[in-house]
Amino acid sequence: MPSSYTLNKQLSLEQIVNSGVETAVAPTMLQQINQWLSSLPAAKCWEYLSQHLLTPDHPFLLHNLLYETTFSDWNKSQGLPPAWFPSEEQIQATNIATLMRELKVNSYPELHAWSVRNRGEFWKVMIQRLGIRFRNKYSKIVDVSRGVESPKWLVDARLNIAESCFQAPENEIAIVFQPLGGSISTLTYGELHALVNRVANGLVESGFKQYDRIAIALPMTVESVAIYLGIIKAGCVAVSIADSFAAEEIAKRMRLSAAKGIFTQDWIWYGGKQLPLYSKVVKAQTPRAIVIASGLSGAIKLRHRDLTWENFLSSSTRFDAIPSHSDAHTNILFSSGTTGEPKAIPWNQTTPIKCAADGYLHQDIHPRDVVAWPTNLGWMMGPWLIYASLINQATIALYYGAPTERNFGQFVRDAGVNMLGVVPSLVSAWKTTACMKGLDWSAVKVFSSTGECSNPQDMLFLMSLAGYRPIVEYCGGTEIGGAYITGTLVQPCIPSTFTTPALGLDLVILNKEGHFTDKGEVFIIPPSIGLSRELLNRDHHQVYFAHTPTPPPPLSLVPLRRHGDWIELLPNGYYHACGRVDDTMNLGGIKASAVEIEQILNADEEIRETAAIAISSTEGGPSQLVIYAVLAPSHQKDKETLLACFQAKIRQHLNPLFKIKDLVIVEALPRTASNKVMRRLLREQYHLKL
Repeated sequence: MPSSYTLNKQLSLEQIVNSGVETAVAPTMLQQINQWLSSLPAAKCWEYLSQHLLTPDHPFLLHNLLYETTFSDWNKSQGLPPAWFPSEEQIQATNIATLMRELKVNSYPELHAWSVRNRGEFWKVMIQRLGIRFRNKYSKIVDVSRGVESPKWLVDARLNIAESCFQAPENEIAIVFQPLGGSISTLTYGELHALVNRVANGLVESGFKQYDRIAIALPMTVESVAIYLGIIKAGCVAVSIADSFAAEEIAKRMRLSAAKGIFTQDWIWYGGKQLPLYSKVVKAQTPRAIVIASGLSGAIKLRHRDLTWENFLSSSTRFDAIPSHSDAHTNILFSSGTTGEPKAIPWNQTTPIKCAADGYLHQDIHPRDVVAWPTNLGWMMGPWLIYASLINQATIALYYGAPTERNFGQFVRDAGVNMLGVVPSLVSAWKTTACMKGLDWSAVKVFSSTGECSNPQDMLFLMSLAGYRPIVEYCGGTEIGGAYITGTLVQPCIPSTFTTPALGLDLVILNKEGHFTDKGEVFIIPPSIGLSRELLNRDHHQVYFAHTPTPPPPLSLVPLRRHGDWIELLPNGYYHACGRVDDTMNLGGIKASAVEIEQILNADEEIRETAAIAISSTEGGPSQLVIYAVLAPSHQKDKETLLACFQAKIRQHLNPLFKIKDLVIVEALPRTASNKVMRRLLREQYHLKL
């Protein structure tokens, strides 16, 4: 354990100056630092340093120096030291504390244990606290007569979850947004509701029927939020397609979902460039498209069956939502597995309750909070942002430009963002470019990070941008509707570390023999609202439940649910994510299949075969793509040319966001007796080279 006092810790003037502090102010600063280092316990010392001395304007080298010095005698076998400690006042202001008072529980561990032991009652309480609206109330919160693998939630209920997004007063701000080259604007709940109703009426007037599947391939804008909710309010099903996908990938998702129409845009702005979107939709040979004009230069000609946004929108601003049973699909999303075809995962009327509950409990979203998370409706965090914000009567913050730019940071400041979500690679870019230096992010009360494993130093940097606010690590997936493991604002924050399984869920970590271990594969203990029960194009049981290990008693009778993450339980009771156990990759927060990538690269006649692997740094941080290639005897390209060719193919046919870190030329790929490529062995070999 760490020592109580730090009398032996002193810094020199040289260390302070070398960390970037101006020579003129360094002596005065050093005197104060050394006084606190020599007289206060480590945790209290860091509280003083982080809250009363360090500012976002100070060089991060100084932040890191003081953090490491303060905790230099910390017993790191217990995990890294916390960088944020909640005060009693902060704890009591959280939604979790409110729930604890209502339930008369005295500690967070007791609350989590209660939520797992009483899952039906937990979700009943959360549905009440979130104010979920019903046309017909449920007769039973959950029916597990068919087993916990196939629970039925909200038995006999009739609802349309879009109605629960409009509980806030009409004059409250629903969305604050900044278009490209424009100034910040707002849309009230009343104005957003009217636009949603115009979309729903437009769908009916255009001939779409209840349960029709309608795709959305758009950037995250006011219109895309209204379209998403309008589709659901009309009783139809939204099909999520990322606007960055190539035409082949759009066509694949349209086919898998059997979508009858698509909302899209003429052009998108990405990476400082104007890129075509509608032309990709046309190339994908989609059904009828409704096309929004982006305002970017370049007129386009629509196919004869397609409609402009203006011609589609109804003039009627009133619409009575179409209710349905709780199992009715509201959204089809896609998540790559270990084969070339993505899993088509349906969300139903109950999945958004998981999004909203996580936002309420773990990100601690309150009414009128401003919530920003750079994302897209093609990924689960797009719908999550809508539900977690609007059901909790908060404000969605949308910036239409690239979040890597300083302008995004200015938007965070000017919009008064209170909860800022990130992917770790974005934070790494901010740290490298120092583009957010000097911005006032004092309105931020919490960060949240998802999509990939994070780096502790990058997360400490992120905390420093807002005067040290906590980061809620958030790990789950499309098939969960949120997180299975995350953090809270009632526990100390350790950078890049999870503090708890999500409330209402529990997990076990098992080794290959099915025994409990501190580092191994994680399995979820069902049931929970949000957990998928079906796939459109796979056998759900085979994907998530078949051949999972049987743990020792008392869990031996409970079927465990596979998720595919490698997790470490730390001695302090927190958790560390160690990456994926299968061949699904997380690249920049986007799941990708090794087979998908290999199929594209193997089309090159100079290539005999390839293997795609994701490499995680030993220091943490985003996974990076490495390609192993076996060349044909007739190959002519050198390594650099081949690497550029591979990158171009991925950009054109899969996703321009995937970047190749390295290309390794080998004579043959290692294979199992059944002729499967041993990607795990390749990962191990590559790590040995590092």
